[in-house]
Amino acid sequence: MIVSANDLKRKGISYVGKLLKEFESVFISVRGKKKYVILPIEEYERLKELELENAIREAEEDLKKGNYVIESAEEHFKRLGI
Repeated sequence: MIVSANDLKRKGISYVGKLLKEFESVFISVRGKKKYVILPIEEYERLKELELENAIREAEEDLKKGNYVIESAEEHFKRLGI
């Protein structure tokens, strides 16, 4: 479902709450383009958990492949150009 920023301004957040009972998410459009998305907190937390699980999986793969560097914090910052 797409709601314009002006509709959100006029109808308020309770309108979004009603829409979320019917739709999985609500997009907010600004000047006719989707700019934001509103999700129920449970869906947001599920997505964040998936993101974390993916990061852990990638780190484990890098570890298995030896794709890592052991260095001091100073060496690390120098390598990053900081």
